Amino acid sequence: MRIAEFQRHIRDRYHATDAARGVPGTYLWFSEEVGELAEALGHRERGDGDDTHLAEEFADVLAWLTTLANICDIDLEDAIHRKYFENGGPAGTK
Repeated sequence: MRIAEFQRHIRDRYHATDAARGVPGTYLWFSEEVGELAEALGHRERGDGDDTHLAEEFADVLAWLTTLANICDIDLEDAIHRKYFENGGPAGTK
């Protein structure tokens, strides 16, 4: 699956609700998901993590980030290509 396909899927399935919620409310949901990912990573580091749950939290963070991009009319695949592939990518370390 390409990033653009995933972004279209999220838009087709959730855009009406997401657009009505707006950027501030959606960002709060995104932040909450990042917190859940952090918690799952903490469990992994302590040795009591669940890889299935961790994978789900990564997926949730990506879905909510994609939702924010949709609300802001940002094409993620294009943005990633421009930032990380054109002209050798950004300088410095990542």
